[in-house]
Amino acid sequence: MRKQSATQTDRTWPLPDQPYAMRMRWHDLLFAHWPFDAGEVEACLPTNVKVETYDGQAWIAVVPFHMSDVAPRGVPAIPWLSAFPELNIRTYVTFDGKPGVWFFSLDATNPIAVRVAKLAFHLPYKDARMSIAEREGWFEYSSVRSRTRNEAPTDFVGRYRPTGEVFHAQPGTLEHWLTARYCLYTTDRKGRILRGEIDHPPWPLQKAELKIDKNTMFEWLNLEPKGSPHLLFSKFLQVQAWTNDHVTA
Repeated sequence: MRKQSATQTDRTWPLPDQPYAMRMRWHDLLFAHWPFDAGEVEACLPTNVKVETYDGQAWIAVVPFHMSDVAPRGVPAIPWLSAFPELNIRTYVTFDGKPGVWFFSLDATNPIAVRVAKLAFHLPYKDARMSIAEREGWFEYSSVRSRTRNEAPTDFVGRYRPTGEVFHAQPGTLEHWLTARYCLYTTDRKGRILRGEIDHPPWPLQKAELKIDKNTMFEWLNLEPKGSPHLLFSKFLQVQAWTNDHVTA
């Protein structure tokens, strides 16, 4: 019999049979989601991966946070290697009837972690100069991606903070749809689709405030966000991840 998660209740499928491969802790995370036309987003995806929508709109998030205790199962954390800032650009997709997260990119400041994640999990990690600091209740965040001369700038500089009480999103709400995701999709070098399972408790969420000094995270995708983002903050989450498995030949 397959093991069910012991940490949360809103999974819609069982955990994998094998033990998880990696553990990590996510801290001081902001979900900054912008709505987009579904066709615009799907044009950025592989042809056999379908964008998901909520009330007819696709959503793309810029997600700044920092991690700790990033290590393989059963291996002690290494101070410099196991803790670093990260910033993701993500959207939401379905493949073979199973909803999940699609990462357009994952910026990180630790070059060893970037290369290990690319090799082991086939995720599109990018090198970046990053910092995060808490001052007077605000999290001041800066990420400047390393790039060649012809690449578009991919930077995020701003500050954010929680503004409301902690809550858990209810099924059917936009907040639940955006965050209750228990797998991710990516591709290998041959373009084959891989799925990676993850597990964590329900997100402890808070409403949030964001002040942006610079945001060029969408330029390299040739997308332009419009309007104000939907904002959520989460102080802490413990996460387990499994290795990615091929779901296409």
